[in-house]
Amino acid sequence: MGAAPAQCAYGISAHCGKLEPPSFCISSTVEIGTAKVCTSPALSIPSKKFATRICCTANDNDSFCEKAPTPILDMVESPIQLKNLSLKELKQLAKEIRLDLLSIFKKTQKQSKASLAAVELTVAIHHVFHAPADKIMWDVGEQAYAHKILTGRRSLMHTLKQKDELSGFTNRSESEFDPFGAGHGCNSISAGLGMAIARDMKGKRERIVTVISNGTTMAGQVYEAMSNAGYMDSDMIVILNDSRLSLYPKFEGGLKTSISALSSTLSKLQSSKSFRKFREVAKGVTKRIGRGMHEWAAKVDEFARGLIGPLGSTLFEELGLYYIGPVDGHNTEDLVCVLQEVASLNSTGPVLVHVITEENREADHHGQQNEKMDMNSEGSMNPDQRAHEILPRTYSDCFVESLLIEADGDRDIVMVHAGMEMDPCFQLFQEKLPERFFDVGMAEQHAVTFSAGLSCGGLKPFCMIPSSFLQRAYDQVVHDVDRQRIPVRFVITSAGLVGSNGPVQCGPFDITFMSCLPNMIVMAPSDVNELVDMVSTAAQVNDRPICFRYPRGAISRVDNFISVGIPIEIGKGRILAEGKDVALLGYGSMVHNCLKARTLLLTLGIEVTVADARFCKPLDIGLLRELCKNHDFLVTVEEGSIGGFGSHVAQFIALDGQLDGRVKWRPIVLPDNYIEHTSSAEQLTLAGLTGHHIAATALSLLGRTKEALLLMT
Repeated sequence: MGAAPAQCAYGISAHCGKLEPPSFCISSTVEIGTAKVCTSPALSIPSKKFATRICCTANDNDSFCEKAPTPILDMVESPIQLKNLSLKELKQLAKEIRLDLLSIFKKTQKQSKASLAAVELTVAIHHVFHAPADKIMWDVGEQAYAHKILTGRRSLMHTLKQKDELSGFTNRSESEFDPFGAGHGCNSISAGLGMAIARDMKGKRERIVTVISNGTTMAGQVYEAMSNAGYMDSDMIVILNDSRLSLYPKFEGGLKTSISALSSTLSKLQSSKSFRKFREVAKGVTKRIGRGMHEWAAKVDEFARGLIGPLGSTLFEELGLYYIGPVDGHNTEDLVCVLQEVASLNSTGPVLVHVITEENREADHHGQQNEKMDMNSEGSMNPDQRAHEILPRTYSDCFVESLLIEADGDRDIVMVHAGMEMDPCFQLFQEKLPERFFDVGMAEQHAVTFSAGLSCGGLKPFCMIPSSFLQRAYDQVVHDVDRQRIPVRFVITSAGLVGSNGPVQCGPFDITFMSCLPNMIVMAPSDVNELVDMVSTAAQVNDRPICFRYPRGAISRVDNFISVGIPIEIGKGRILAEGKDVALLGYGSMVHNCLKARTLLLTLGIEVTVADARFCKPLDIGLLRELCKNHDFLVTVEEGSIGGFGSHVAQFIALDGQLDGRVKWRPIVLPDNYIEHTSSAEQLTLAGLTGHHIAATALSLLGRTKEALLLMT
């Protein structure tokens, strides 16, 4: 593809650093499939003659403009311009991208070690492949920040996760360089294989590249996709960005296996065209010989490759992927060399390139001490500083305190945690009761059935899963838990709107999909004290599954917090304030907003009853009948999708005949669309769930439409 590369000292046709890569003239083109892509204007930057240019937008603060000079990066507006860079310039570009990311993280007070680890890998990928014609996909959005910088979005990086600005994940609607959206992880190989099959059926030639992380390898879908890819034998490239060395043996003292010169050379040999051709020829010869020779040779080949590869490498071979690695993910020469060879292979089936990176890697500070970004300031403090910093309390903090008290009195209580990252407060439980804490990583399906097994063995598992992650384990919730009435206690975190993470990690659906299950008890606390009581309630339920949800973010009030819970009667709500005109029945976190609406309506002379439902299933039938008896207007409010708490209320009061007479009912739920990333407060406004929105709905029910409009303005 493109100009013929020079022969390197290893005898491999690739840019291994022994020779400078060939130059591309301004009018040169590269052939991708049936299309020709022009590299003009080519980026040709003479060494040591870089013009210093600091990119600042009109919206930037002065601190952003004070970042270190990035002359090569300033000249890159598209990945195609990386084609003409020498290896030396590519290395410098990687340093500049890392400095740029550090500058952005310092300004936004957000940090992503995953992106810092993947800088050289990203540069090498875009140097070798031809996006957007070649499809490059990322399993985890936070790995792709350097990718965003190189694909025309650098000037907007300081707006990451802000309203109407850059998403924190890859996004198809955001850029043609994002062929598939990254969210929870583990989807890129499946999507990539689909694209590869479609490419083959349509007779095209673009390359499919998917980048996964070692965290992703905890998810079952990855192995399902790899197995299918091995069976289909369609050409695609899977790059495992292993930043935790999870495929390596653990040594005493925390030592990590290094990438030696021998392993580097072997990786280049594995990826070379001549070696692959020799291997394919040998396979053909043994097949013709017959008499079991082919099977015997395959075992010898597997054994030999197992000797030169790390522990676990033969797993990928068994799944049908040709394994290459390990490769030093911060050695630009090795990365380019291996990826060039892999890119030049045709009709060889799926290939997995194992790349080792370091998440704690920062900028190269040789001679650049003045350019160092202080990552221990503000939002990126080191652990010792965090220990002395007063951080806002969250629902998770209160939950863990309560569960520890329950666990102290009940040795059967255990915690199962599933998800991409673990909240520091959960680590407190792990530290105090390590033998009763199980972190299964990004394996939600396993977490649910594993919890069911623990329960069948006589334990009381509290299964912690964020709402959006629980969606992928719903089949296990139905068949392995609810259908068998196994008492698993689901703790659904990050429920409802989640602010800057937008629709990717938003949890709007759990009320709906959990409350439709016949045996499931579904509840939600309105404050932290209710949460503590629900922990105690869940610990006492031993005949069926139970779940409760709570939102992400800091707690607005923690007055009179009591960490010792009192079990709540199942299906029993409560009335918090009484009035005669309108009844507001809130569920979970929305009870607080109902109280705000009551305060607003009182100033207009409207008396409001506010009730806390507590339970979506079973409903407090007595409470509903009382509200309908004493009020002509009933409004239900929840931070969930259509089909949840309000639907259960409507089902009952309709069948009970409450809607046949004077009672008018209105539901307030999340809108039937995805709400993009912005602040949590603004998301609530967009969703129509603030106290003002609730009060305006009540005014409309009362026929006071003009006052409702005035209230909203």
